Amino acid sequence: MHVDHLLQLESLDLTLLWGERPLLAREISGVTATDLEDPARFLQQGEIVLSGLVWWSPDDGPAKTDRFVSALRSAGATALLAGEETHGAIPGALIDSCREHGVPLLAVPARTSFRAITEAVYLRQWGDLSRRPAHHYALPENVRTELARLLSDGAGPAELLDRAFAHLGRLPCYLLTAGGRTLGRTPSAAELPVERAATLLRDTARDPTRISLRIEAESGPYDTWYLYLPDPAEAPPRVLHEIADVMAQYRHARDRHRAAERRAADALLALVDSPVSDATALDAALAACGLPARGHYRVIVAALGVCGTQNAEAAGAAAALTEALSHSPAGPFAVGLRPGGSAVAVLHTGRDGDSGRPAIDEVWALLHARAPETPLHAGISDSTQGPGGLNSALAQARYALAASATTAAGASRVTAVDDLTSLDALLAGIPTDVRAAFSSNTLGPLADDSNGSYRVLLETLEAFLAHNCSWTRTAEALHLHVNTVHYRIQRVEALTGRELSRLDHKLDLHAALKCR
Repeated sequence: MHVDHLLQLESLDLTLLWGERPLLAREISGVTATDLEDPARFLQQGEIVLSGLVWWSPDDGPAKTDRFVSALRSAGATALLAGEETHGAIPGALIDSCREHGVPLLAVPARTSFRAITEAVYLRQWGDLSRRPAHHYALPENVRTELARLLSDGAGPAELLDRAFAHLGRLPCYLLTAGGRTLGRTPSAAELPVERAATLLRDTARDPTRISLRIEAESGPYDTWYLYLPDPAEAPPRVLHEIADVMAQYRHARDRHRAAERRAADALLALVDSPVSDATALDAALAACGLPARGHYRVIVAALGVCGTQNAEAAGAAAALTEALSHSPAGPFAVGLRPGGSAVAVLHTGRDGDSGRPAIDEVWALLHARAPETPLHAGISDSTQGPGGLNSALAQARYALAASATTAAGASRVTAVDDLTSLDALLAGIPTDVRAAFSSNTLGPLADDSNGSYRVLLETLEAFLAHNCSWTRTAEALHLHVNTVHYRIQRVEALTGRELSRLDHKLDLHAALKCR
């Protein structure tokens, strides 16, 4: 794009104050807005400079305008576009300086924004780029500058992708999470279901017709982002990598914000973890996390492996929990690390009533597929009303987590307190050492596996309870005489101190066997 192209745009309504034809035909490489008296160190060759002339006042002599324009000339600026809004007109001294140093000068009326000029240059620049043999080109400097400005203005992924890919035509592109969630997409990209997106990310390694670029950030398998292109044929690889770098900058800024959120969540969990917490402090901690102080809550605890609590494991579990809940419309949540290292989420499920168990099971399976070698577990508490019940909910969630890890047999699993509807499920949440101690103390000598006679008595007890304490069916199952069964059960009662005619004693022995 050339300076005279800007003059031809009626929407900008620019006025040429000075500029010879050869100078107006020079290529524009980018745009910089400045009101510094000496902006030379911030300019690059071929840029046009936008200035509101805040640096100048009517009392200044010509030396000041001469110094400003000389800086533009030494930096290789293509032209100066000066705004009329500050002073009502362009100073004559500035016109003289531009003529003396050979820098074209255009007047910008008050009704024309600098943003409109910037967008006109970039859109034209992108259009020119799309007509070149683009596989040899990366994003030009002016495009990177525009994307950097959008980042500083807080633009989201969708807007960044739209601007970054505009010069490549209607090319579909997505910014996806490891769990298949779409963070942003270009206007030509159709909506992508979560499961389909997760599958496509896994398949790109085997499908050369698609590309997924990992966004560089401090992330693990559960919170990695990917730039995904279903049809990358028209996208130059260098351009894609530069766009991925832009997304990485967005991710870094977002992660800094998330770090502050995590600190607030950690402070909340320190209060929740205490059986007695100051209600005012708890309300303030909830507010700091963006959670209402009234309504219903659930607590979710997550862990990697066999409920490990190493720092790396806890951070990975927190990332998985954050990603899973980001898919769920259950309500606002805060994820942090409780003292001791486990990842915990406090989820607000509504003011008028519980909205149900968070639907994270499917996402949990998708996340596990990103790192199948490591089991991924979660425990969900029952619904509790008001902040006062959060400590109890945390205990429930930890118990459900332990049950999940115990019964999952190496696979990933989500277990809610609602799922603990059997004795097996209930016992699964008890720590292994506690289960072992209970079993040993209840069974007494029968717990000694090295004694052959005791092993026979234990097998008879298991069969007797399994057949609802029926002497006949137990004898048939073990191929014994009924009298033999009677004798062995009497020995069991004598050694354990339990009477199998009593229901509570039966339950004790039944639970002890399940805890072995």
